[in-house]
Amino acid sequence: MIIDKVIETFSPKAALEREANRKRLEMLRDISITNSGYDESGASRTKNSMKGWNANSKSPQEDIDKNVSILRQRSRSLFTSAPIAVSAIKTSRTNIVGTGLRLRATVDADMLGMSHEKATEWNKKTQREFKLWADSKFCDSTLQNNFYELQQLVELSYLMNGDVGAIVQYDTKKKPCIPYGLKIHLVEADKICTPHSYGYVDLNAKASNGNRIYNGVEIDDKGAVQAYYICNAYPNSMTEANKEWKRVRAFNQVTGLPNVLMVYESERPEQYRGVPFLAPVIESIKQLTRYSEAEIMAAVINGFFTVFITTEKNPSEMLFGGVGEESQGDNLSDVGDYGLGPGMINILEPGEDIKMADPSRPTGNFDSFTSAYAKYIGAALELPCELLLKSFTNSYSASKAALEEAWKAFKMKRSWLANDFCQPIYEIFLHEAIGIGRIKAPGFFLDPLVKKAYCKAEWNGPAKGMLDPLKEVNAAEKRIKIGISTREIETIEQTGGDFDTNIQQLKYENKLMNEVIEKDEIKEADSIVE
Repeated sequence: MIIDKVIETFSPKAALEREANRKRLEMLRDISITNSGYDESGASRTKNSMKGWNANSKSPQEDIDKNVSILRQRSRSLFTSAPIAVSAIKTSRTNIVGTGLRLRATVDADMLGMSHEKATEWNKKTQREFKLWADSKFCDSTLQNNFYELQQLVELSYLMNGDVGAIVQYDTKKKPCIPYGLKIHLVEADKICTPHSYGYVDLNAKASNGNRIYNGVEIDDKGAVQAYYICNAYPNSMTEANKEWKRVRAFNQVTGLPNVLMVYESERPEQYRGVPFLAPVIESIKQLTRYSEAEIMAAVINGFFTVFITTEKNPSEMLFGGVGEESQGDNLSDVGDYGLGPGMINILEPGEDIKMADPSRPTGNFDSFTSAYAKYIGAALELPCELLLKSFTNSYSASKAALEEAWKAFKMKRSWLANDFCQPIYEIFLHEAIGIGRIKAPGFFLDPLVKKAYCKAEWNGPAKGMLDPLKEVNAAEKRIKIGISTREIETIEQTGGDFDTNIQQLKYENKLMNEVIEKDEIKEADSIVE
């Protein structure tokens, strides 16, 4: 209202009183209406337990973008100082990515009219070509990591910061050792920001074409992402004086392939930036860290044998000889000269007394309390306490159930990483490989359906591990026998290996073993004849 705006301008105190009275009036009106449904529970504004709970969620940009910067800083701080935070992030990284998700090309042979043999040959050829690129550090624009190490960095950065950008680049100067120009440049979340924001989030920022810019992400009037703004340095860093922002289109206008892969997990519709993995438990982990540090300090202090002498004399007149050597233990100390040692005798003067320091810390409930708190934190992060603390002291069944529950979350996040990072990069790689003639794929550029058939692939990561290998293998054998699983699936699930490769290796090993057995049998027969 206009009146409220005028009062707010000239008398903020009066404006606050008007707003408070308006809220009270609304509450009285609500009370006068008979409660129904959630009014009597979670939406109640009359219960004592709910009166002070003034939740006021707004748009994803107001709720997330305005707060994500401080969430990142606190998440990084915990990663460098809180053991349980490091465990949560690194345990997730290790189980989701491990040594890297590996490509398994699975071209749609039926769609392309290829025989099984031809499809197998094409898959192997493509995997070799991709491995040539992925194993090389030339796939990284900074020449620091291969593709599998980039995956680890992407996952770690996403968990710590909430999101990470991957810019697709091409090097026109081909190297003799690598025929591909495709390179990936990872950009940390801080460098993707609105130009000249310097840490401040302006939700009303606009691009020169009229599009809105939310925290470095340019969107059109329909909410579709159009471009990203990337700074040449960290906006709040003092190491780079001249900071410049570059606008990078989200998709290539000619090919339609992504120029930038923004890797994050969405919580709400129309959300354009991610939230750090630890965001819901930042306060809990910080409090637990403070408590642990206090208990550790108490234990250190408790390790000192402290004696206090109460006296009526001037403290400057008192002497302390320190801890005596064993050889001095049979000597009587002088009056007023105090010391500690085996067999040492101290003579106290009148009015003096000895007080022993007893901090009675650390408390005996430290381990049980931290374990209970870890369960609380782990539940929010979908990490069982056993994995978070690396402590498997429960029964086999309980530990197995915990690992199975965690594996559901790991598989979901692995699938998400493959879909948002690995698969798009593989498809971009195929465009270059087929374009320069390294891989043959008739019709790839002519029909989107044919392209999709060629791009079909699976991404396999580390196996979930076994608590009791014998039980796990027996269960796998039964699943194969009754037809609810296959040898290929079980090979991937149990060991992370490749069934076809195993068969070829076993065939080779059996051939060698048979040759050795035949030679031994011939030698044995010759010795009998002799």
